[in-house]
Amino acid sequence: MSHKTSLDNHIIHIKSDIVLIDIKGQFIDLVAPVRLHGHVKLTDDLCQMIATTGHETEMMPLQIGIDEAGRGPLLGSVNVAGAILPRIWSDLIENQPLLNTPLSILTDSKKLSEKKRDKLYPLVQQHALGYVIAEIPAAVIDQLNILQATMLGMRLCTEALLTAVATHYADTMSSTSCKLQAQVLFDGNRCPDLDYLTLATLGISESSIDCQAWVKGDARHTSIAAASILAKVSRDQAMYQLDSLYPQYGIAKHKGYPTRAHMEAVDLYGPLPEHRRSFAPIRKALNNER
Repeated sequence: MSHKTSLDNHIIHIKSDIVLIDIKGQFIDLVAPVRLHGHVKLTDDLCQMIATTGHETEMMPLQIGIDEAGRGPLLGSVNVAGAILPRIWSDLIENQPLLNTPLSILTDSKKLSEKKRDKLYPLVQQHALGYVIAEIPAAVIDQLNILQATMLGMRLCTEALLTAVATHYADTMSSTSCKLQAQVLFDGNRCPDLDYLTLATLGISESSIDCQAWVKGDARHTSIAAASILAKVSRDQAMYQLDSLYPQYGIAKHKGYPTRAHMEAVDLYGPLPEHRRSFAPIRKALNNER
């Protein structure tokens, strides 16, 4: 597995199609590519978040928020996103660190109207120090199961951001007075297993990464809320694209969730290639076709 990055005017562009993954020493060929895209900005603020002056009390860890959208639908990808906000914007939402900023309305994407989410989507990409979005297609969800596919997306987003930062700040981090410290906040009740062996080759030790699971974290922490916007809106955009291809399924309205209208369309027209065949309602519909 590798993450492709390119440098352009102090922006690291992240773009990867992952087709082979190493899970605990076992290489697995994915039946379809997991696509990642995003960027990291090489700013002074980011440098301060990954470098220390040798005094533990002055350490400012690189903070990454991770969230997903689309675990429940019967159709399409599950999208996972990661976001690195400016340090002074990264805090509990209740402390109002985003007051009087362009992201002042940011909170859990489920609590925002679609209009507000669409407004925030480009703003998060513009003002975040870094972000990445992973699209895990239905075929991979069927291959791994939805939980493992989601965990894979969370892992890949985390590693892509850490890799981009570490690669382009290698000289800074290799000095005796500087060391990368990262705090990764995952929405939910568990953290994915990261590829610590590969990260170690970039100078990132397992002990330097503080992974935390935050139940309902998208309503509690700004960086997770930012990731939730990226994941939700990117997935909705994918649903609108599918709707334009298959208008008879009404995808723009149900976005793949198992509504009555969705199931009636499946019964009438049959499952699409993008339907998740491991999910019971689609598996049942396929059996009825035989």
